[in-house]
Amino acid sequence: MQNGFDEFPDHDDDDVPIDRPMASTIGALIERRLARRELLRGLAGAAVGAAALGAGIGRGEAAGASSLGFKEIPHALDPNMAVAEGYDAQVLLAWGDPILKRALAFNHKILSAAAQVTQFGYNCDFIGFLPLPRGLGTSSGASDHGLLCVNHEYTNWELMAPGLTAKRDVWQKTTRRQAAIEMAAHGHSVVEIGRKGGGRWAYVAGGNRNRRITAQTRMAISGPAAGDDRLRTSADRSGRKVIGTMNNCAGGVTPWGTVLIAEENFHYYFAGDPRQSANYAREKASYRRYGIRGRAYYGWHKFHKRFNVEAEPNEANRFGWMVEIDPYDPASTPVKRTALGRMKHEGADMVVAPDGRLVAYMGDDQTFEYIYKYVSAGRVAGTDPAANARLLDDGTLYAARLEADGTLEWRPLVYGQGPLTPVNRFRTQADVLIETRRAADLMGATPMDRPEEVEVNRATGRVYAALTKNSRRGRRKPVDAANPRARNRHGHIIEIIAPGSGAQTDHAATKARWEIFLLAGDPRDENVGAKYHPGVSREGWFANPDNFGFDAKGRMWIGSDQGPDQPRNKIADGVYATDTAGPGRALTRCFFTAPVGAELCSPTFTPDNRTLFVSVQHPAEGSGFDAPLTRWPDFKDGAPPRPAVVTITKKDGGVIGG
Repeated sequence: MQNGFDEFPDHDDDDVPIDRPMASTIGALIERRLARRELLRGLAGAAVGAAALGAGIGRGEAAGASSLGFKEIPHALDPNMAVAEGYDAQVLLAWGDPILKRALAFNHKILSAAAQVTQFGYNCDFIGFLPLPRGLGTSSGASDHGLLCVNHEYTNWELMAPGLTAKRDVWQKTTRRQAAIEMAAHGHSVVEIGRKGGGRWAYVAGGNRNRRITAQTRMAISGPAAGDDRLRTSADRSGRKVIGTMNNCAGGVTPWGTVLIAEENFHYYFAGDPRQSANYAREKASYRRYGIRGRAYYGWHKFHKRFNVEAEPNEANRFGWMVEIDPYDPASTPVKRTALGRMKHEGADMVVAPDGRLVAYMGDDQTFEYIYKYVSAGRVAGTDPAANARLLDDGTLYAARLEADGTLEWRPLVYGQGPLTPVNRFRTQADVLIETRRAADLMGATPMDRPEEVEVNRATGRVYAALTKNSRRGRRKPVDAANPRARNRHGHIIEIIAPGSGAQTDHAATKARWEIFLLAGDPRDENVGAKYHPGVSREGWFANPDNFGFDAKGRMWIGSDQGPDQPRNKIADGVYATDTAGPGRALTRCFFTAPVGAELCSPTFTPDNRTLFVSVQHPAEGSGFDAPLTRWPDFKDGAPPRPAVVTITKKDGGVIGG
């Protein structure tokens, strides 16, 4: 891919080499911190051998070390999902379920864009639960009735309909009808849901607040880059309006009850030879840094010229942002908030600092990319969206530099500071934000092993970053203290400790500490270099952390994404839970397994912690419509596998995890 413009991207994009200066800006990090005792503090030495794993728990006392009250389930690679004993897992919403008024029932034999735009979208990812009515807060009633806000990241046409045998056929064989259906299946769904008798959940078909947001929804652009000439196109001379959002991965919920949804791998959608673009001289570094190389995964450009950089050289600059949606107002206009930077956003987890400022933590989901945070200039004013409208437009974006001594510095990406000047082709703050990756390069941020979700544990105030994997570490760039494994196929989790604790944690501070929480993979294989609590069982290890949920006790619930490596690892993706402090710290336990081919996304709790929502994305990925690896969740002859949101409850109605 780095040698030409015709290389075809893969959805498992962690290994795509992106042109960027790999300067030795982090030379001090090459001193490996693995030798330091505090590297894996709390893991009781962290070395786990095959003998310790024996028949399950490594040591007799480890069974009581965890605060989690469920019996873990075996690793699986199965057509169906599975959950721990004493729990129920039910499909709440699946691709194609009718959610808007006058929506058609799902019929996989007659797909159409007109039907899909009224139905639940494909490949669900981020989940946000917002109580009804607005402002109900975290009272007990807030857990029984609400709006479920769900992202739809991308489509697998080879699993949605017959006729294609491989992903690589999509670009060449896309029809106008297929493109229209795919565009309607992307984006976001807002659906009213409620808990019924017996604790079971149901969605309200045709609910007044139900909404579909797609790649064709009209949106506004705000913040420092709004109106910049690099965001202007032939269809929008203002640079303040855009059509659609896509590749929406994770997200976040604001303190005032709106949601932020991420635009991640937007480069999949843009075709045309960038060298033939009228703005190539100006956009060359940006195109290459974001992977816009001339051939898209999707064939939308054949019917919409805005996805062809030769025809619309600035259109790609209008994607890669965080988008704010007000789910309580179905007539509201989504807004792309440029102050949070342009990258392959995984999500944005928001917290209020003790001084009232809003802080959003973010990861840029690709190998050798960075961890970021945004700090607002103003302070959060209650829960009124109008009163807080400017907070996401006026603030400072930072990139993280992790030092070998365990300190972390948040480096500001501000026009005119350091190298972010006209000498390096930055003319304004808009340029800094449009080219966030290049700005972070120059500021010496630490290239990480594919940073995905970055989440705050509200119980402790500590922040956790999922580093999913990087099979090129050691080849393109040496290992370092924060990324200590070459060919890191299994990923790891970083813990960031800002000053203070709990609600008094100063997330706005520019200095922090960091540690490695765990190194994923099978600890029985000494070549993997996995590090957990020494009592982890043969069922408790996992690979490729992607995102997190935290329960009220501060325990971490990890969703995994192995991509095409499920057969190699011989385990499915799922939910793994662990304490973050105390004797059970990093003692991960298998709670839920997804169907074969699926990744597990966005474990999200209701305020009372009695329901856990999870997204099961792309079941059967790696196969095709005619002979899928699974036909989950319908299991009917000829039926396609369907991505879905699953509710998990305890059979006795108790708190998840005990």
